[in-house]
Amino acid sequence: MRFSVLAGALCATLLLVTSASAQAPATPAAPPSAGGTPEKMPFDIPYGQSIGEEKAKQVLVAAEAEGKKRNWKMNIAVVDTNGELVHFLRMDGAQIASVNVSIGKARTAARFRRESRVFYNAYETGHPYVATLDPTLVASPGGFPLVLDGKLIGAVGCSGGTGDQDALICKAGADALK
Repeated sequence: MRFSVLAGALCATLLLVTSASAQAPATPAAPPSAGGTPEKMPFDIPYGQSIGEEKAKQVLVAAEAEGKKRNWKMNIAVVDTNGELVHFLRMDGAQIASVNVSIGKARTAARFRRESRVFYNAYETGHPYVATLDPTLVASPGGFPLVLDGKLIGAVGCSGGTGDQDALICKAGADALK
C-alpha cells in the first residue's frame, strides 16, 4: 500500500513538472553583444602614396636612435601601404627570431590601418576570432601605421623587447614624420 501511494505521489509530481515546463516557452539566448554600431567607420585612414626610400630611412633612423638611447636591441621594419618591406634594420645583438616578427607587425599595421596592439587587446579580452582574419596577422604591440598629411603611407614594426618596448621604439619612428 505504501509503495502505491508513494508511486502515485511521484507520478503526480512528474506530471506537474512536465506540464509546467511544457507550457513555459523556452527563451532563446541573446546573441553576444558586438559592442554597438559606431557612427563612423573606425580606422578609416585614407591611403596615400606608398612610403619611399627617403621617408622610410627617416623613420628607421629615428627608431634606431631611440633604441640606442635606451640600449634596446631591436629589429625595425618599414613597409609600404601593401605591407611590403621597404627598409629593414637589425641592430647589433637583436634577437634573430624577431626579424620576421617585426616585419609581421609592420605588415599588420599597414594592411589593417591600425596599431597591431588593437589585435593583441582583442585576444586579451577574449575575442579569438582575430585569428581567423589573416594568417599573417601579428597580434602584438609594436606595429604602427605611418600617416603623413592624414594619409596612410606605410607602417613601422619593431621587435626584440617587450611589447611595450617595441611599441615605444615604433612610436619614435612614426613621430619622425610629424
